[in-house]
Amino acid sequence: GVIYEIGVKGRKGKREERVGLPKPNGAPGISSREGQSYGSESDSQIAGAQELHVPGSLARMPRSRPVSGAIPCGRLRGLSVGQVGVCRARGEVMESVRRAAEMVIEECQHQFRNRRWNCSTTPRGVNVFGRVMTQGTREAAFVHALSSAAVAVAVTRGCSRGELERCGCDRKVRGVSPEGRTLPRLVSLCMYLSENLLSGFQWSGCSDNLSYGVAFSQTFVDEPERAKGLSQGRPIMNIHNNEAGRKAILHNMQVECKCHGVSGSCELRTCWKVMPPFRRVGAVLKERFDGATEVKPPAARDLVYLAPSPDFCRLDPDNGIPGTAGRRCNGTSRLAPDGCELVCCGPGFRAGRAEVVQRCSCKFSWCCSVRCQQCKNTVLIHTCKE
Repeated sequence: GVIYEIGVKGRKGKREERVGLPKPNGAPGISSREGQSYGSESDSQIAGAQELHVPGSLARMPRSRPVSGAIPCGRLRGLSVGQVGVCRARGEVMESVRRAAEMVIEECQHQFRNRRWNCSTTPRGVNVFGRVMTQGTREAAFVHALSSAAVAVAVTRGCSRGELERCGCDRKVRGVSPEGRTLPRLVSLCMYLSENLLSGFQWSGCSDNLSYGVAFSQTFVDEPERAKGLSQGRPIMNIHNNEAGRKAILHNMQVECKCHGVSGSCELRTCWKVMPPFRRVGAVLKERFDGATEVKPPAARDLVYLAPSPDFCRLDPDNGIPGTAGRRCNGTSRLAPDGCELVCCGPGFRAGRAEVVQRCSCKFSWCCSVRCQQCKNTVLIHTCKE
């Protein structure tokens, strides 16, 4: 996993160098005019509102209130003109987009929970993660990829659950698997299992219709970048990272199976394709974020960026950076990502004791739950100095 800087800095300042990035496949975007956005009921914005193109006003709406038909598309803050057109034409999908926006914040904060930049959110400005998202940094590359993947996952889940009228399960995954056609018929089932020959199966069930989710993500998430034109460095960067996020799903698809037969003998298996857990997608993209910067053309699944990241050490309200003062850190390790020297930008941290409530004396209760008591313990904690 590698992340590449595609900006070049010379003596007289920085210039953007266009690199050969693969074009994403799939549905074309909808044409729009640049630089237009719309207000919403909420002033707060989240992942991709203006910059990431995942409308922030959707994520803060109550879960019990579906997006489709609830708020006119033109009032959803952060949508480009083309995205407003998609919203009006396919309003039922916008609830899935709202879920995707929530997924981005939750997963980003999990993956970076021990880093200086921990995906902290701000109610000010255009983007929930602050203006650092507008600077073409590695962090922006990660959030773009994660946002694109989240939209694809959320829409695909909506298809599988029957929530969307225009899609359902993947009907292309049908019939006997190629391995299943070549299995010998006269060998006992036990020999199959002992020699690992039971590789054939019948495709059935509800396979995730990822092609529909990916196509919608390409149309909706990539649209503002295509509207700007692919002659500029930033749209090239964003579209490449959007596609890298979708590929993180495609390259980690899984097969789930169910056995059929007498007493579960597995004489017949039916299988279906499922998406990886979104936590796995986030971990894959985090690995790309942490990759070394090698001097070679980036691959399709690598992340690319244009500008160096700030250090995130000091409070910078204008850019939505809260700093690390008061952050909890790991005082027992110097080199760990959550070590106090790294998180606190030097040896500026203090130790103290705090009382925490933890689960204890857990017992299994038939059937089928685990019951625990709540115990108070005093633990040593370390926090960054003000």
